[in-house]
Amino acid sequence: MLFYGTLGIVLFTRKDTPLTTIFFGTLSALVWGAGDFFGGLASRNSGPYRAVFYAEAFGLFLLLGAAIFIPEKPTSLENILWGAIAGLCGALGMLILYYAMGSGQMSIAAPVSALFTALLPVAASAAFEGVPSPVKLLGFLVALTAIWLVSQGTNHSSQRARLADLRLPLISGLCFGMYFILTHQATRETLLWPLMISRILGALTVAVFLIVRRESWQVQGRPAWAFILLNGSLDVLGNAFYILAGQYGRLDVAAILSSLYPGGTVLLAWLLLKEKISLPQKIGILAALAAIVFMTL
Repeated sequence: MLFYGTLGIVLFTRKDTPLTTIFFGTLSALVWGAGDFFGGLASRNSGPYRAVFYAEAFGLFLLLGAAIFIPEKPTSLENILWGAIAGLCGALGMLILYYAMGSGQMSIAAPVSALFTALLPVAASAAFEGVPSPVKLLGFLVALTAIWLVSQGTNHSSQRARLADLRLPLISGLCFGMYFILTHQATRETLLWPLMISRILGALTVAVFLIVRRESWQVQGRPAWAFILLNGSLDVLGNAFYILAGQYGRLDVAAILSSLYPGGTVLLAWLLLKEKISLPQKIGILAALAAIVFMTL
């Protein structure tokens, strides 16, 4: 009920102000960051791919319930198609990123993927919506720096990154960037229906991956299920906040702010797990705050 209450309040009390996009974009980053934190805890107990599948499935269940309680006009076939492709891109990006982190240099995979996730929507927005003001461009530059720094882990390899180590994270980032662009395109008029279609394709993609790899579908322990359900709920809310940010403003502002989600994950790991925040991550968090200020000017 808390999930539906939050989503209902957001959908029915929207106010169009100059800071609306900043508010929803920042909120998306915080909620997505929290979702990734609980998703990481779920992955430790059940494996990343199973955790992603069940979180996708639970998120779809929540959206179906939201469609019943929160009426929304039907969307066009074109928007459904955009939503479907977005779901496919998002699921592929997640699978590729997890594979890259498991087989390559983790300290390279996360920041490279996060950086290109933000860069692609910025380029698309500049092409279709025009170049933003110089102050906002400065904010974008600071935010991209923040994304790179915050995504750095505490363990850094002394080896130089090889081209082979960058290939998969780059592809993952491009997939996530396409997810941002296509979701923005699909949800200009409605929110729930394109998001549901996206979830369906995402869950199906991960399910096919699990079948091909012949992995177990079993999740052991109530804590793992609790983390999965939290991840699924927060991921849906994060998507909703990102969509609202894009509906009220430019794609690049919404995408850049939402891409700061690693900061939320790092802060929760520090608060709840007592994990240390590295110096680059501290600088990145401060840079993220500065970037938000620049985008409000």
